[in-house]
Amino acid sequence: MKDSYLKERRLLLVDDEPELLKLLTSILQDEGFRNLHTASNMKQGLAQAKDLQPELILLDVMLPDGDGFTLFQLLRQFTEVPVIFLTAKDQPVDKLEGLGLGADDYIVKPFLPQELLLRIHAVLRRCYKEDVISTQLDFCRIDFSRAEVSRADGTQLALTATEHTLLSTLARNAGRIVTIDTLCEAVWGDNPFGYENSLMAHIRRIREKIEEAPSRPTSLLTVKGLGYKLVIKRTD
Repeated sequence: MKDSYLKERRLLLVDDEPELLKLLTSILQDEGFRNLHTASNMKQGLAQAKDLQPELILLDVMLPDGDGFTLFQLLRQFTEVPVIFLTAKDQPVDKLEGLGLGADDYIVKPFLPQELLLRIHAVLRRCYKEDVISTQLDFCRIDFSRAEVSRADGTQLALTATEHTLLSTLARNAGRIVTIDTLCEAVWGDNPFGYENSLMAHIRRIREKIEEAPSRPTSLLTVKGLGYKLVIKRTD
């Protein structure tokens, strides 16, 4: 299947209904997803998101110790992981609130399994492109299919969804300047105004993962006033 590389992604399912978690797990496993994790409340979901760095979260709105909208806002304090709300709250105002916060999709229960899978694949395809498989840099190798950095010292570091998007955009344009606007659009969509500071913060965190000396980068270079450039050794 064309999207088979997506099935290696780490998924976190947050819902307080044990039977629904079992159903979701079964549906996703039958589709080929294997890296699945679950949480039954807001506290567990937040802890799992911090520990696991999932690459997609299915998030219920009504949770026993809070609500999914609040959890989403807490997640956005440290990650840009794509989120799909999966909820029984079917009023237009609820959907508008969820999408207005920046969620990637909003699915109302009950749902058709095939619809759920189609929407999951659509979000994953948008966030994790297949065209760059791996890239060799001075101090590390980036495996885009696994969203993972393998450093020369033997350590392996996971990429967040935003880091993956930025690095894959740079890798597809390796050796060329990628403008600040282009990078912001790749992550935040068609209206990237105001995201430059966020971009700089993500670039700093990326350098901490891929550079031997982040303050003296040799792979992810700043082109003053224009953007950034990724210098690679070899791309498979």
